[in-house]
Amino acid sequence: MKRLMIAAAALAVTMGGCATGSGATPADAQSGPQSGSGASADLLPGLRGLRDPFPSTYQPLPAEDLAIVGATVFTGTGQRIENGVVVLAGGRVAAVGGPETPIPAGIRRVDAAGRFVTPGIIDAHSHLGVYPSPSVQATSDGNEATNPNTGQVWSEHSVWPQDPGFNRAREGGVTTLQILPGSANLFGGRSVTLRNVPSVSMQGMKFPEAPYGLKMACGENPSRVYGGRNQSPATGMGNMAGYRAAWIEAQNYRRRWEAYERTGEGDPPTRDLRLETLAGVLSGDILVQNHCYRADEMMLMIDLAREFGYRITTFHHASESYKIADVLAREGICSATWAGWWGFKMEALDGIEENAALLEAAGACTVIHSDDDTLIQRLNQEAAAALSAGRRAGLNIAEETAIAWITLNAARAIGIEDQTGSLEVGKRADVVIWSANPFSIYARADQVFIDGARVHDRFDPAYQPRSDFELGQPGQEGL
Repeated sequence: MKRLMIAAAALAVTMGGCATGSGATPADAQSGPQSGSGASADLLPGLRGLRDPFPSTYQPLPAEDLAIVGATVFTGTGQRIENGVVVLAGGRVAAVGGPETPIPAGIRRVDAAGRFVTPGIIDAHSHLGVYPSPSVQATSDGNEATNPNTGQVWSEHSVWPQDPGFNRAREGGVTTLQILPGSANLFGGRSVTLRNVPSVSMQGMKFPEAPYGLKMACGENPSRVYGGRNQSPATGMGNMAGYRAAWIEAQNYRRRWEAYERTGEGDPPTRDLRLETLAGVLSGDILVQNHCYRADEMMLMIDLAREFGYRITTFHHASESYKIADVLAREGICSATWAGWWGFKMEALDGIEENAALLEAAGACTVIHSDDDTLIQRLNQEAAAALSAGRRAGLNIAEETAIAWITLNAARAIGIEDQTGSLEVGKRADVVIWSANPFSIYARADQVFIDGARVHDRFDPAYQPRSDFELGQPGQEGL
């Protein structure tokens, strides 16, 4: 992997030379604490200092102040601006508007006439780094399939930052992605959110202060894995019993810490990494990212959340969300789904291409995700397929609305919508300049900026890092 490390370093040196979503969250939605990126005041007080012992060391690459002019701009907030202007300064979005928008003197202008500009693409469900390329058993690090509850594991400790998939995703406009553990277990462990920049460490990619997620999985996967070993859970009712037992444990653990903090008497409770994660959900600091296909099982999970006083942030895959779109809108739960993936197992049998459009029409938070190292390279095309299916069904959803499925709504689904996901003044300058309408199969990401730094340029090899596994292949001449 030396070549990839060298390429990453060269990219950084080269760059050094360069100078609200669709679903509202109602006040009476799910019981329990609100999810968000800020730390809750009641997170196990004695453990606050240990909540993130692996802090982000991410430092934005050198950014250039510039103005992108003449493009059609999709802001991610439902706005479409023709002949638009997007000003980037200090790594932030400084201005967005029409051709009359003032441009500071002396900054470089990028002529994007005839092209399109969007926020950076966000993948709310990825396994890059934990299931890297090449796919071999030695690097298959995404599933700790040793117990139905592995809340103690953190996906970031399996991330291989030199996975070539990160480069390929960047070429598809992906600037931020959530890396999740697999779905073998009822509780698969913590997720981590990464900036899609070259790095030799996970911490160098870690999105500063982004909330952790807890991967939960309902349905066939945990019951198949553990039922196949003649242990619980082996059925849907075994799944539910396992969740409930775990949340009871977590509630008791949290109460012990609260009692100790309140009285200061005796020794503090013994730390339990598995229960710390679940207790973080109960305090609202860790977001629930719930793998779930069937509508009836999603309804059970909503009841489970009410029973134990936590919130579900996002249902992942969510093939049958269209059946309960009104409920999801009312509860303020996002659905991260696909357009064309269905029928590969029984719980995915009722998936339909119109799923995302029906969710949007109901006012629910709609997200298109990848769950795949190939699909992440063309999330714009997957969103286009979902949009097209909706239009064929008579749902006339605007492109400027649908772009939020892979930008602002995806940011909301992982708790970073206050930082990125839309072209709004003050937000991180995560931007993609597309060669054509991003909903066209012919569109390619010409340039990609993260925090205002150019990290991919289709026309400049200096901004096209390659790994050992890609050198010398057809189409890579001259590298």
